[in-house]
Amino acid sequence: MIAGRFTLAACMLLALATHAQAGSTLRCGSALVSLDDSAPEVAHKCGEPASRVFVGYQEAPGYGGRYNQMPIEEWVYGPNNGMYQRLRFIGNRLTQIDSRRGQ
Repeated sequence: MIAGRFTLAACMLLALATHAQAGSTLRCGSALVSLDDSAPEVAHKCGEPASRVFVGYQEAPGYGGRYNQMPIEEWVYGPNNGMYQRLRFIGNRLTQIDSRRGQ
């Protein structure tokens, strides 16, 4: 009984780890894009996106008690087999990768 629960718990942890990893990378041909890659690096690996939208700004702590405004952009690639990939950049760094069917 305890071995069965341990196995179930291990399988659930593995599934969660796999899901988290799937959302943190994107394959573009033979190149791999990962979170924290720069926007120019992603454009070099994946090419120009189908759409590129400026969303706004996010404040981030800076030096001397000041705040910096970091631009937020969303890029969309696809469709690739019916899937669209949405990439979010904050301050020119990739922070989120989402894959969805349809636009």
